[in-house]
Amino acid sequence: MGYQEVYEGWKSDPEGFWMQAAEAIDWDRKPSKALFDKGNDLYEWFADGLTNTCWNAVDRHVEAGRGGQVAIIHDSPITGTLHKITYAELRNRVARLAGALRAKGIEKGDRVIIYMPMVPEALEAMLACARLGAIHSVVFGGFAANELAVRIDDAKPKAIIAASCGLEPGRVVHYKPLLDGAIDLATHKPDFTVIFQREQEVAHLEEGRDFDWHGFQYGVEPAECVPVEGNHPAYILYTSGTTGAPKGVIRHTGGHLVALNWTMKNIYNVDPGDTFWAASDVGWVVGHSYICYAPLVHGNTTIVFEGKPVGTPDAGTFWRVISDHKVRSFFTAPTAFRAVKRDDPKGEFVKKYDISCLRAIYLAGERADPDTIEWAQRVTGKPIYDHWWQTETGWTIAGMPAGIEALPVKIGSPSVPMPGYDVQILDEAGHPMKPGELGAIAVKLPLPPGTLPTLWNAEDRFRKSYLSHFPGYYETGDAGMIDEDGYLYIMARTDDVINVAGHRLSTGGMEEVLAAHPDVAECAVIGVSDELKGQLPMGFVCLTTGVNRPHDEITKECVKLVRDKIGPVAAFKLCAVVDRLPKTRSGKILRATMVKIADSEEFKLPATIDDPAILDEIKVALQAMGYAKG
Repeated sequence: MGYQEVYEGWKSDPEGFWMQAAEAIDWDRKPSKALFDKGNDLYEWFADGLTNTCWNAVDRHVEAGRGGQVAIIHDSPITGTLHKITYAELRNRVARLAGALRAKGIEKGDRVIIYMPMVPEALEAMLACARLGAIHSVVFGGFAANELAVRIDDAKPKAIIAASCGLEPGRVVHYKPLLDGAIDLATHKPDFTVIFQREQEVAHLEEGRDFDWHGFQYGVEPAECVPVEGNHPAYILYTSGTTGAPKGVIRHTGGHLVALNWTMKNIYNVDPGDTFWAASDVGWVVGHSYICYAPLVHGNTTIVFEGKPVGTPDAGTFWRVISDHKVRSFFTAPTAFRAVKRDDPKGEFVKKYDISCLRAIYLAGERADPDTIEWAQRVTGKPIYDHWWQTETGWTIAGMPAGIEALPVKIGSPSVPMPGYDVQILDEAGHPMKPGELGAIAVKLPLPPGTLPTLWNAEDRFRKSYLSHFPGYYETGDAGMIDEDGYLYIMARTDDVINVAGHRLSTGGMEEVLAAHPDVAECAVIGVSDELKGQLPMGFVCLTTGVNRPHDEITKECVKLVRDKIGPVAAFKLCAVVDRLPKTRSGKILRATMVKIADSEEFKLPATIDDPAILDEIKVALQAMGYAKG
């Protein structure tokens, strides 16, 4: 069956489609049906089934005689270590950790915050919670104390599992003082913490509150898997809310297992036993879905990578890992490839490694500009598939169904909607737009299994954030269009569509043009306030390593490029060369913050910012163009 038949098959019988997908999961009690309509636009999947995530991710593979297969490869160029854990070892480690947590009072429904770097123990902590039916909330390791405190107060965890430190190239990030600070700041206090002491830094433990990872597991009875309902929350993952208060996205157990398992073959085209690598972090949704859960549930080998695309030790580290571990499908963010391309524009490093094992590369996290895709196609010779999804959805909304049918790639499009997603382009009033017209991207309810059923203890906010704008639809917050072949194009976040003298223009479209300039490694376009035209576009470009031409020459060429490709209507005249762009730790460019600085407005420092000093550099560049006067 091709993609079209599969998609139409889902559309004509969603219930049958998802019940069949649920057959691939082990249930203690099979669900009576797939969809449970709670009324008032709230839905749950497989709600009355009983299952356990850890059993499906670990134990069942051991029971099936595959305990000797490697489950997790920890590859850390930062510490220079490599560690492989089989499914049988993983089961023992997770059962013991779960037993120790249970002995300290953790049971089904309790929350546990996990605050760890990219070590296998982070996955073991997640799986140990799942084994007991406890609800984990992973907070990105090294997050500021006040941000961690906000999450402690929202989730009210009984325990926090953390590491003594995280490692960045050339520096140690001290987690324990941040954790202590967060507990001091938080109104809610956890009963206890568990600290995984890394040899790079041994942290001080508070007597009676902090327990050593190894010590507290000594002599405990290993825990069995606790069956939970299909609608039992598996985890809470906080995503930055626009108002500053984080939104706790929740994932129900049954739908999470069914949907993620379905994606591994149908989207990522891997078979059980193959090695799959998502180069992300457990603190982000990609790390939850595609470092921890999906590969293990599907019986793959997953890679936990502690390093960076460049500098650990060089721009060849991706290719080395792929070659060393025979990776079949590789998933990373466009921003990572832009960093590699900036350091190695000709792709010299690729030639040093044998990457013949690799079938395809998947990009997600932000828009993949055509220039980056074309570069990656050129240097690797592999198919490059952009795909689009969100923290809220947990898996692909639109992508390449490579395991069903490899459709033609259209550069600039994440391809087609996945079964479960009825994607529509709407105008402001909620009416469907014609093919090729730019509008708000919305998904007809119900959303498929594995997506957010609501927000943690915040149903009103869930409705306000996602459901109220277009009744009967989930609002994605992205703008784009669908072409006549049904391919989706994501042009910008809805707030990145700017209005220049009445013309609605996509900043993403302008970024595409700038990225095509031979000297530009990376760029961002924002809309700044203008008395005459309402908004004006402004570009920031970072240059490829080794370019040393006068900056004003390059910015003049950039202005001319946008004028030639998009037209004078874009009114693109403001452009600056900068060393780097302000980003979140997961690589998203902080465009909204740049707009506020340009317009001299008050702004809250984003919690997820990678390096706050970059905002000062942006301010200097803005002032040189006559902005950021405040």
